[in-house]
Amino acid sequence: MKLRTNVSANVKNKLSSTLKSWLPILQSGASELEETLGEFSKENPYIEVQSQISTDFSSQKKKREANTPKRGSSLDVIERFCIEEKSLEEELLDQINPPLFPTKISQEIAKSIIESIDEEGYFVGDYAKIATTHQVEIREVEKIRERFAYLDPPGIAARDLIESFHFQLENMDVEPHIWESAKKILSDLANHINFKDIPYYKEAMRVIASFKNPPALDYCEKEAAIIPDILVLQEANNIEVQINDKYYPSIEIQTYNKEGKEKLKDDFVKTKIKEARDLVDALEMRKATLYKIGLMIVEYQYDFFMGGEIKPMKLKDLAEEFNHAPSTISRAISNKFLECARGIFPLKNFFATALDEDMANTTIKDFVADLIKNENKQKPLSDNKILQLIEEKFNIKIVRRTITKYRAQLNIASSSERKKLYKMSY
Repeated sequence: MKLRTNVSANVKNKLSSTLKSWLPILQSGASELEETLGEFSKENPYIEVQSQISTDFSSQKKKREANTPKRGSSLDVIERFCIEEKSLEEELLDQINPPLFPTKISQEIAKSIIESIDEEGYFVGDYAKIATTHQVEIREVEKIRERFAYLDPPGIAARDLIESFHFQLENMDVEPHIWESAKKILSDLANHINFKDIPYYKEAMRVIASFKNPPALDYCEKEAAIIPDILVLQEANNIEVQINDKYYPSIEIQTYNKEGKEKLKDDFVKTKIKEARDLVDALEMRKATLYKIGLMIVEYQYDFFMGGEIKPMKLKDLAEEFNHAPSTISRAISNKFLECARGIFPLKNFFATALDEDMANTTIKDFVADLIKNENKQKPLSDNKILQLIEEKFNIKIVRRTITKYRAQLNIASSSERKKLYKMSY
């Protein structure tokens, strides 16, 4: 199957000059494009940027309003809840009231404790500093912090993971005998297997397994929604590449005034209108560039879209095709995403650095991740052993520190740390 198409010299020249003039448009991801165009419109009174994202949201909202009851419906409540979601700090401040915090000084100390909670929900403050600020004993600060065990989210303001679990157990409605067993297990959670003969061991472990880790998990910053630039649609053995222009902003050139009369075209006006038309061209060239990149990715990585692995693909391959510098192509794929049947992927994933002519580092990373996923929990694989298995399977030579680097990129602990984690797991 041949997907690559030749670009005429005229189109190439226009592509090169336009994108060189409006490079920020090429660099911007789909979610940033509207903001980038907005900056141009600030300097040009003849440009009006029409948002497709907000238009799409408005149309969807109108559809919902037409098909659902008015105010007070359950869907309306859910929508308002999602939009008006409280921050962790706001949630905690709303709970700093009697009877847990009956006096003004206890409330002020509690507020200082809230200011000393990190993004995961743990207390990282200085007792002495808080005590000095409020002119109380350190023990008084500690006593007030311990009352956070009865606040939501459970486990908040603990000093570490184990104390967070104690807080969550304290705040949980469970049978007393299960509560007692869970308390014992938490005294040495790393060696919980030593408690397997106590009554209700399994029930207690199920309770512990339900605890949130970290305690502020529900309030951790949500990942921004990813809007893919390129869509790869598959049906049987047919593959089609499309640009996801559903969310593309559009540009209108305002050449008429409010009375509907064409504005006088002096030199300033002519210059600005030309810039506006160049901007429209730049936006179209951006689409053409990404479409061509999508075609080339599908051609080079066809096996991947059929369920195989990513193969080596270098930026210079695209640079030669477009007659651009590799740095320009690097900007073109930065912050861009491709959606296909296998998920959403950054474009840069398809340009893996090759270890040799036939093997990409992404393939090695996938192999490392698979090895560790299936390793013996009693005897985790060392980096040296992983290195040996890689060299045997792929017939290549790499150094051990490369394995360490790949582990770090995959967020995988060392063999000794994994052994401890396996012991703690249930």
